[in-house]
Amino acid sequence: MNKANSHKLLMKTANSSGENEPLLGRTNYISAHKELLYVLRSSIPVIVAFFLQYSITVTSIFSVGRLGQNELASVSLAAITFNVSVSVFNGMATCLDTFCPQAFGSGNYPLVGLYFKRCSAMILVVSIPILVFWYYSATVLSYVVPEKELLLLAQTYLRCVSIGVPAYILFETGKRFLQAQGIYKAGQYCLIIVFPINILSNYLLVWSEPFGLGYIGGPISAALSYWLMCIFLFAYIIFINGKKCWGEDSFKDVFNFNEWKRMASYAMNGTAMLLSEFIAFEILTLSASKFGTTSLAAQSICSTLATLAFQVPFGVSVALSTRIGYHVGSENMSAVKLMNKVAYSLALTLGVMMSSLLVCFHTRIPRIFINDASVVEVASQIVKILGVNQFFDCPNVILAGSLRGQGRQHIGSVLNLISYYIFAVPVALILAFTFSLKLQGLWIGIGIGIVILSLCELYFIYYSNWDQIVNDSKKRIH
Repeated sequence: MNKANSHKLLMKTANSSGENEPLLGRTNYISAHKELLYVLRSSIPVIVAFFLQYSITVTSIFSVGRLGQNELASVSLAAITFNVSVSVFNGMATCLDTFCPQAFGSGNYPLVGLYFKRCSAMILVVSIPILVFWYYSATVLSYVVPEKELLLLAQTYLRCVSIGVPAYILFETGKRFLQAQGIYKAGQYCLIIVFPINILSNYLLVWSEPFGLGYIGGPISAALSYWLMCIFLFAYIIFINGKKCWGEDSFKDVFNFNEWKRMASYAMNGTAMLLSEFIAFEILTLSASKFGTTSLAAQSICSTLATLAFQVPFGVSVALSTRIGYHVGSENMSAVKLMNKVAYSLALTLGVMMSSLLVCFHTRIPRIFINDASVVEVASQIVKILGVNQFFDCPNVILAGSLRGQGRQHIGSVLNLISYYIFAVPVALILAFTFSLKLQGLWIGIGIGIVILSLCELYFIYYSNWDQIVNDSKKRIH
């Protein structure tokens, strides 16, 4: 099938669904208003999907944690290990935010499917040593955590949930395969169906009399939910929309290790961008434990808020990176430059909104989580700092999406590592322990790193060499 016929067929599919029509319209006139509305409209289902997907782990923690103190502690430890591990998968999958939209923008639609298959295969291979680590995690983590009973319970959780890891990976890469085509609602639809099933299965497998399995019911329910997500997503591709970009690739095409090397560099840089921030916040939690249970409880509340707040700009960044990647692939320079202006306005607006929300309600938000007056008092102070940090973190996350769309993850990874581990974490520890600012010092230090990171990202995007970016895209696609 030649490019022209392929484009006509895809346009027909797009028009039948209406969802991805704006992405496919190749018009000479592009308005900032239309682009802004497109990104906002596209980001809403992505954000909803992120929250619903996050709820799977939260539901499991809530369900299993009510069995007892040891169960709560072990499932929390397992959840941290799980989240760090899947951050590797999510980070690697972000390379598709570069490859797939640029291939789609160039009109090379079968290449979109080939990139998806290569990336999926690569992440599945990488998951093998991670799953081996999960299987023997009690032995490995015994050097850090002394409580053997907690380690064995956490290991059991990870072994059970590992059944769902292949499905989790395929869902993450599958979402990006569809998003590159302008199909953003598929993941949301799948998770809206899975969400109540996950709650019901947690009740049945953990608590109910005839079916209840106790502790292992939680991870089994999570694994089941991941498989349902994956099955529903691929059913959407097969029966509704998205299969036009699938292509007919041989085993040799997918497992072309020379091409894997090229994709792996983007995948590793994407992983570094996500993991560097995630681990920095885990260091905060470990450090907060030195200040007593009140500070640790307040830290837990603020970490949860930070995670929830992150989903909003990250959803916008996914839609933005896809749109920028499409324009780079189609060599529409004026549209790419316009999209970066859209990125600036979105970053500023969202930063102001998220910051204002947290600062204005900093005394009320902690009460949603706990009624203890001492914890609420400490958490309220930190939520205010978190609100100020959000003014810069929203631009940081959104501008990182712009870098992914351009195919410059290497810049983002270096900036993240420098900002967090040369500035943020050392300053946070110095303020917390040397200057006795404790929890406030930890969050102020992280905020300083975020300010540096967002300003550096802005600099590199503002002074982008667009000719070089387009040339790199041509080499990547052809």
